[in-house]
Amino acid sequence: MARWDIVYNKTADGRVPALDYFIDSCTTKLHAFLNAVLDAVAAAPPPSFSGGGHWEAMSGDMAGYFEAKAVGPNRRHHRVFCLLENSDDPSEMERRGLPNKAIAVITGMWKPNATLFSDKEYAHVRSLGDDYLKQLPRRIASAEDVTDFIARLTEKREQERETGRKKDERRRKR
Repeated sequence: MARWDIVYNKTADGRVPALDYFIDSCTTKLHAFLNAVLDAVAAAPPPSFSGGGHWEAMSGDMAGYFEAKAVGPNRRHHRVFCLLENSDDPSEMERRGLPNKAIAVITGMWKPNATLFSDKEYAHVRSLGDDYLKQLPRRIASAEDVTDFIARLTEKREQERETGRKKDERRRKR
């Protein structure tokens, strides 16, 4: 089977919720882990991917969605919500503006350990997903959006490194 693409939902106002989530809520290490999960799923691809506890189909009101899962600092449980673009009809994929089957990354959220997301939080994910699915062709992040994200992520990584260096210096002075 051919590798699937990974695309990122872009809202009507130009935001890319998943990329914003990675910058605002994830350490760069956590982002790298979640990105590796998505990459492994895309390479498998999804119908054959076993998950290893980090990729699961959702149920109930979230049926049709998949989630990439990770535990981050302070035992926060991070989720990245995705839809699969998997039509076997090339004309349908063309109508969607997608050259290949794809994992559409809709948004991400985190929750404290041993808690559940609220119905309102799940409704927000579904609202973003519904808006994404209504768009033909799909509204997805551009190369410019991704370039901007990489610059922001690089800046964040440098800030994390500087914070780590300062903590190390304080420890050495004790």
